[in-house]
Amino acid sequence: MSAIDKFDMTGRVAVVTGGSRGLGREMVLAFAEQGADVVIASRKIENCESVAREVEALGRQALPIAYHAGDWDDSDRLAEATYERFGRCDVLVNNAGMSPLYPSVDAISEALYDKVLGVNLKGPFRLSAVIGTRMQAAVQAGTQGSGSIIFVSSISSQRPSPQEVVYGAAKAGVNNLTYGLSRTLGPEVRVNCIVPGPFLTDISKAWNLDEFNESARKTLALGRGGEPDEIIGAALYLATDASSYTTGTLIDVNGGPR
Repeated sequence: MSAIDKFDMTGRVAVVTGGSRGLGREMVLAFAEQGADVVIASRKIENCESVAREVEALGRQALPIAYHAGDWDDSDRLAEATYERFGRCDVLVNNAGMSPLYPSVDAISEALYDKVLGVNLKGPFRLSAVIGTRMQAAVQAGTQGSGSIIFVSSISSQRPSPQEVVYGAAKAGVNNLTYGLSRTLGPEVRVNCIVPGPFLTDISKAWNLDEFNESARKTLALGRGGEPDEIIGAALYLATDASSYTTGTLIDVNGGPR
């Protein structure tokens, strides 16, 4: 197999949560360009349908589906819909997440705490457990060659700001899940995690970009925020045979914090 062939995804099916915008959309389109059919799961079905049309324009099949990452039963429903449509899942990307603002740490309500933990940790655990177990069984049965689960964590899991305390704790749990599930589901399924820094996705529209750019020049080795398509290299590596000897690993894609 040539170096280029290792990144081929022809005949594979990828599920991407939070796949309708930002980093998730970039991964969806990159997988489709490499030959994969894609399940696009996010809260707003119309956004999923829009990205599905982009995938179909690339000549691949797409399944748009409304999905709430914090709902335990929705993970089961998403898994069932994927296997009903495609009969398999080769790659799962747990990208959906949320980090709501709060005025002070003591003002965080129980409902907000539970919501942040649910979307960022509970849902990704359940979806990975359900789909990962099916992947493992399919590899053991010889109906697919391997499986790959990719978590998307955050630099906040290691260096949370005062505005990201609960979010950072949830993403630290994701980092831990990466190692734990790699041992639970291996050797059939590889489980890895991308740990992004600041990316200039649609969420950055709420930032003061002058202040951000000034801070980035001082605090990041690359001196800037990431462009959304700069996530593609890490995602394709972990999703394909290029990473066949990589599991239980966190890959920082963060511009090099100083």
